[in-house]
Amino acid sequence: MKLNNRIEIPSVGIGTFTLSPEEAYNSVREALKLGYRLIDTANAYVNEKAVGKAIKDSGVKREDIFLSTKIWPSEYLNDNAVDETLSRLGVEYIDLLFLHQPCKNYIHAYENLEKAYREGKIRSIGISNFEGEYIEEILKKCEVAPQVIQVEAHPYYPQEELRKTLDKHDIKLMSWYPLGHGDKSLIEQPVFNELAEKYGKTPAQICLRWHVDMGFIVIPGSKNPKHIADNFDILDFSLTQEEMKKIARLNNGKRYYHRTEAQLEQFSLWKPHFED
Repeated sequence: MKLNNRIEIPSVGIGTFTLSPEEAYNSVREALKLGYRLIDTANAYVNEKAVGKAIKDSGVKREDIFLSTKIWPSEYLNDNAVDETLSRLGVEYIDLLFLHQPCKNYIHAYENLEKAYREGKIRSIGISNFEGEYIEEILKKCEVAPQVIQVEAHPYYPQEELRKTLDKHDIKLMSWYPLGHGDKSLIEQPVFNELAEKYGKTPAQICLRWHVDMGFIVIPGSKNPKHIADNFDILDFSLTQEEMKKIARLNNGKRYYHRTEAQLEQFSLWKPHFED
């Protein structure tokens, strides 16, 4: 799909949240071998070096890979944070660089992203978990509007309110917890079983396809080669409007991640121990 700066991004990628460096290396290598071209990581995942090495060792041309990562809040006042992230990844540019959480000093950090964007060090700008007042402040004060926001999204919580703002500014949504954060009640809903039978897919694959048909970018993570393959095998069908309406009825406002102001304060203080 095309971002608001005309850059193209794959609609399905692999996430590396909770993966150790070794697991991230293996998963990214496997994903690239299967045809994935979007890889997502973060300072806070402490596996950026491994992800960069996997990209290099994969044999896939760097320009054919869309690489996204995130600056952690304790780095927001570090004016070298972008360069240090590039160095850890071992790349000359990042396709999409996010601010990870709306912690203090995020306007200063966003201005640094804009500078890196103008210098060609990053090809697009993202914000992660910046819902409500936070995205509004970014849009009010920034010179370059973000291209992507990464937030929790799934059929129980399809981000209806946020999407009104996103549609207005042509900002794409990248989903995390796309399958309900291990809550099997979501993909065990009868509608997913019914559609899985119709399309010869698993209920999880139907749910992931829902994200794509919603216009979301989806980045399920896994260290299991079979799951990595299954998560990518959703591009040979699409759901009908009627089927999308059935899934829309699952929206019950239930989200799994509830962040507090105290947590935001802690995020600003915690420093990732980057890989050797």
